[in-house]
Amino acid sequence: MLQKFKEHIQLNFPFLKDKKLLIAISGGLDSVVLTQLLSELNFDISLAHCNFQLRGKESDLDEYFVKLLSQKTSNQIFTIKFDTEKFSKNNKFSTQIAARELRYNWFQELIEKHNFDFVLTAHHADDNLETFLINLTRGTGLDGFTGIPKINGNIVRPLLAFSREEISTYAKSNNIDWREDASNTSTKYIRNKIRHQIVPLLKEINPNLLETFAKTSKNLQESKQIIEDKIADISAKVIETENTILKINIKEINLLSNPKAYLHQLLRSYNFTEWNDVYNLLSAQSGKQVFSKTHRLLKDRELLLLSRKNENENHQEKIYFVSENDQEISNPISLTFEDVEQKNTENKETIYVDKELLKYPLIVRKWRNGDYIYPLGMQGKKKLSKYFKDEKFSLLKKESTWLLCNTENKIIWVIHHRQDKRFVNDNNLKISVKIKV
Repeated sequence: MLQKFKEHIQLNFPFLKDKKLLIAISGGLDSVVLTQLLSELNFDISLAHCNFQLRGKESDLDEYFVKLLSQKTSNQIFTIKFDTEKFSKNNKFSTQIAARELRYNWFQELIEKHNFDFVLTAHHADDNLETFLINLTRGTGLDGFTGIPKINGNIVRPLLAFSREEISTYAKSNNIDWREDASNTSTKYIRNKIRHQIVPLLKEINPNLLETFAKTSKNLQESKQIIEDKIADISAKVIETENTILKINIKEINLLSNPKAYLHQLLRSYNFTEWNDVYNLLSAQSGKQVFSKTHRLLKDRELLLLSRKNENENHQEKIYFVSENDQEISNPISLTFEDVEQKNTENKETIYVDKELLKYPLIVRKWRNGDYIYPLGMQGKKKLSKYFKDEKFSLLKKESTWLLCNTENKIIWVIHHRQDKRFVNDNNLKISVKIKV
């Protein structure tokens, strides 16, 4: 197996050569064999072990075992203990999901702190098949049928081409010790039920099941790539980005052969689960919205507007002060203040105001009901709500707009949009304050 593994690495993972690698090691058969193989091939490896404290003394014995292994192989080791059950309860995760979150978050911390290039996990061909079958029983899209990715960012899985039987045979023939997790034999967990009861029956039907599945998985991955290429083309036609907001053109979506399917593909990475509600936004009234854990999707006339959840709401009731001595502020928006004797061209990013008319401290805040402005270049005053409506501000745009006011809360500037004419300096002999985004 060593020679086969060496050739596999050279062919499929040549970028690992001379890189600093971190192996996720549990102490079980697969991760111990991966460590042994990479050690034999003289890769630069360190070990990372998570003690999830789920199996009492056995968990501590696993940690002790991998520490001894690191001494035998002269590899650096990192260990950590997690209160997995507490984390699971606090975040309403299953134990398995909680362990996964804790594990991969810690790996990324180690990468950043110690400059590792990649984390290697010991998932193999049987794991891949089991994952496919689990997803099949739960219901999934194409992603769930393409198996465990060989490379996912800086996570690499070099054993996916090898079966559990190959790995076990190599370990036994080379007198390699490993730790057995007693829970792996319990059929209480769906993965173990599939491993011990379903897969053996499938292998009776097809002794070459793993090879057949590998071909099927490859075909599905190629099909997935075609879909991703198509979605990238569609995305360029139907989506525009404005600051942090994605604007999806409803008319263009409805011209597609299957609007629902395309909308799902465009939005599937934003954690939405109530997909019928998402689809219904296409024909809903303006102002309707759907939330995921992380994002908000808002119907606004002929657009669907996607933004991060609560990114504006945190500022909605806050006010920020600018003193007379401030030449610059960075929170909640970056502004500079400069006394000038001569005015240059004004634009949406720069205004000039009469220094004598300013009353400090100035205030930066969001709009409120009852706010009004005397818009520069227009007659009389106008409620800010009416101004927003006339200028066709979406709900998200209104929420993200900042106002600069004087100490009496009179609006000086709807930042980025319109200056109030009450504070304009019409006398060139007076000092102006240049305010710039």
